[in-house]
Amino acid sequence: MFSVGIVGTGSYVPEKVITNVDLEKMVDTNDEWISSRTGIRERHMAPKDIPVSELCYQAGLRAIEDAQIAPEEVDLVIVATMTPDYAFPATACLVAARLGTKNAAAFDLETACTGFIYAAAAASQFVATGMYKTVLVIGGETMSKILNWEDRSTCILFGDGAGAAVLQPVKEGFGFLSFELGSDGSGGKLLSQPAGGSQCPASLETVKNNLHTLQMEGRGVYKFAVRIIGDVTLKVLEKVGLRRDEVDLFIPHQANIRIIDAAVKRLGISPHKVIINLYKYGNMSAASIPVALDESFKEGRISEGDTIVMVGFGAGLTWGACVLRWTKAGLKND
Repeated sequence: MFSVGIVGTGSYVPEKVITNVDLEKMVDTNDEWISSRTGIRERHMAPKDIPVSELCYQAGLRAIEDAQIAPEEVDLVIVATMTPDYAFPATACLVAARLGTKNAAAFDLETACTGFIYAAAAASQFVATGMYKTVLVIGGETMSKILNWEDRSTCILFGDGAGAAVLQPVKEGFGFLSFELGSDGSGGKLLSQPAGGSQCPASLETVKNNLHTLQMEGRGVYKFAVRIIGDVTLKVLEKVGLRRDEVDLFIPHQANIRIIDAAVKRLGISPHKVIINLYKYGNMSAASIPVALDESFKEGRISEGDTIVMVGFGAGLTWGACVLRWTKAGLKND
């Protein structure tokens, strides 16, 4: 079994920015209310004719370049998204074709905001067993396309973007040290897109009633998120015998500043170790963690040997966390 790490990262967000002041003109809200309750000041929005595959392609291209590999070296592409181009074919297949990963298998994975953690866990198994050497994992979303822009409780929260990581074998003792995944389908209706699937097929009535847009019970999601961030973080650290004070960098899903602050306080992690970028991106679902990881490295906040904890939670309900000992040095071929 090989140790598996991240040897390249990349991210991409659309150029268009929607500020809180812009939202004041669209729904009954204001900048102060949004900022104080969510921590979000602006978010990026893809044009109507740009699908999520384009964002994923751009992030994937940057990750491949950062890993200093050729597209042909990629053995598998996994795209984590809940806003795919189509119900089928898989967005991963479209992205793989754009990237020129001619030798790669491809599939989509959908666990909403926890998507990147789940995809990284799946990808690491392929590499650890030796089935594949190089896997490209992408978390990408165009949340703006499934929002009800008349619902001030949800449209203010989300943004569009994509983040990517290249996984390869790394030296022993580095890379992913542990994963912890979980789900609770009994809370599925707390966060959902009711129509468009086999349970509630598309019709004139479903469109009229905005059932193809994101629906959320905010209070229930908040209570779940604050509790689960702490629980899953402690479990994933316990698996490898690490203490909370041994974590160098904590990257939570960027959903709401109040959720992050409450969870960090509960965990007792020093605030200066916590990565927060939601003020400029909002909640990008599966893209939020990989974008934060990429920016953290590019900004010099991650060094060789650092212990990083990434935690996601979202619709499903799903949750996941991983412990990563950072190195970008992949194992060279003999």
